[in-house]
Amino acid sequence: MRILLINPNTTAAVTEQAAAHVRRLLPAEVVAVTGRFGAAYIASRAASAIAAHAALDALAEHVAGCDAVYLACFGDPGLLALKEVSPVPVVGMAEGALHLACLRGRRVGVVTGGALWKPMLEEFAAAQGLAGRLAGIRTIAPTGGEIARDPDAALSRLAAACRTCAQEDGADVVVLGGAALAGLAARIQPDVPVPVICSVEAGARMVLAALAAPAGPPPPPSRSAGLSPALTRLLGGE
Repeated sequence: MRILLINPNTTAAVTEQAAAHVRRLLPAEVVAVTGRFGAAYIASRAASAIAAHAALDALAEHVAGCDAVYLACFGDPGLLALKEVSPVPVVGMAEGALHLACLRGRRVGVVTGGALWKPMLEEFAAAQGLAGRLAGIRTIAPTGGEIARDPDAALSRLAAACRTCAQEDGADVVVLGGAALAGLAARIQPDVPVPVICSVEAGARMVLAALAAPAGPPPPPSRSAGLSPALTRLLGGE
């Protein structure tokens, strides 16, 4: 089994951090790819829009020979577009983590880094049909990139936000979201009264479940300009 892991930001260290966790979990070869262009860390709508293009670009270049694609970025930029054109199943980190959390609890909380993510993730949950299961989203000011550079400094704030999700929002399970936060859920779990789910690990487990799903029909060919040769071919422009 061969899984293409796409991190659509441009920080290779985060890609390798997420890939290392996935390799420990799944009996698979993991092909880890970092975005060729875009933001170092995704923390705004503009950066997310650019990341969607970067994810499509990476898919087109590297999907050959893979059995599934894991979009390893919480917020899943470009997820539906990837699903539309990919010849193999695609699972997003936020998609997989939220759906798995809904199997673990009735009311789901989300904690992540970067204040601008709250409305973006609320919209994402609604698009997934999960708005009614969402207890609340709590963010801390440091972005995922800042947390990755000094995770120890963020642990107490992440734990406090998770406790707030449980005690004030009524969450009975909390997703700790973000590729840069891989491995931190286990470290803060002793300080949180409800289960804390690592989004990287949860999304990876959902990749296994998606392997049996058939790919949908390809979209009609689309002429384009200025795209990479691989993406042009994937879209049927050649």
